[in-house]
Amino acid sequence: MGNLLGHWRVKEPSTVEECDSTWGSDSESDEPAAEEDSGISESVSPAGSERAAEDNGDSSHKLTDSPESPPKMKRSFYAARDLYKYRHCYPNYKKSRQPNEFLNLRFYLNKIPLVPDGIYIEEILTRWRGDYDKLEHNHTYIQWLFPLREQGLNFYAHELTQDEIKEFQSTREAKRRFLAAYSLMLDFYGIKLLDKSGNVSRSSNWQERFHHLNESQHNYLRITRILKSLGELGYEAFKAPLVGLFLEESLHRNTLPNMQHSILEYFVYTIRLPATRRRLLRYARRHYRPAHAFLWGPPPKRSRFKGGDDGASVGAGSSGIRAPAPTPEPQRRGDKSFISSSACSGTLVSSHDAVVCHDVSAEGMNTYTGMDRLEGVLIMKGEGNKYAEVVPL
Repeated sequence: MGNLLGHWRVKEPSTVEECDSTWGSDSESDEPAAEEDSGISESVSPAGSERAAEDNGDSSHKLTDSPESPPKMKRSFYAARDLYKYRHCYPNYKKSRQPNEFLNLRFYLNKIPLVPDGIYIEEILTRWRGDYDKLEHNHTYIQWLFPLREQGLNFYAHELTQDEIKEFQSTREAKRRFLAAYSLMLDFYGIKLLDKSGNVSRSSNWQERFHHLNESQHNYLRITRILKSLGELGYEAFKAPLVGLFLEESLHRNTLPNMQHSILEYFVYTIRLPATRRRLLRYARRHYRPAHAFLWGPPPKRSRFKGGDDGASVGAGSSGIRAPAPTPEPQRRGDKSFISSSACSGTLVSSHDAVVCHDVSAEGMNTYTGMDRLEGVLIMKGEGNKYAEVVPL
């Protein structure tokens, strides 16, 4: 029995719907007003033929059968599956048999340089700030500055382990440098970190940096890594302010139009608390143009009817079948996001998927804050008093 349990693996989701629990835990009182649902496309819940195409590839869009029809956009299963694994702490993660040398932590303690460049963290933090050409064209440092429990493009960098994460979070010097590295990258993108709560705003040179960021789209892959690493190393609450700023700039101010699809397909879904994702997506949906092309929910209102003896409810999507709910995601105490609401225009442009597949793997001082409430859940804690499972009450 012990050997059987040792080889047990969690069944991974096979559709976008199974990967995304953002709206699955929504309550009727938490639903948006009826008029907000009028712009949702029925393609949010793809039917049989679309779902088959989704399972066979990770393209972010497909053409309809009619040559005269415009391209019909769809969500990327690659992105949904990748972020499902991240939010659920890599359910099929295999512990390495190699001794844990804590190389990421030692790098942040300035004891070893990053490989292959031979550069120490202190040199990066003190000499690279403002050197935008170096930050743009060097492609080996980002995996060391923002480590994950998954392999990046720099195969000299080392994946995080659970033990290393625990040790990192309890080491003040490492955490101080990690926040300095985060501030360094925000400055590169035209953003400044305002405080230790993760609030952010435009920097003084935001126009120049936003123009670069809008055109240099490989940085969207870097931002996804940064957001993931924030969550791994104890800064989950920092994500919503940054994602909120990007939504504001791309959808309302139209300063980062090329980033829209990456924000909605990737950045939002690095956030582990569904309530926070819902708030961000509702804001996005109010400002997204064209409204009918918004793919990220909320789904159409569910019609309830009796099914069998238990009176089960079924979703009213195009398939008529409600996808099974995935494993509940970890919940964190935290935050309440604020984003202003105004009309905007924008274009749906996706480059993030192409970058991932290719690489295989106003002037106003607007402040974006982050704070989420802990909804009614039962938290099952495991080793080290860390949450292992969250069960809705």
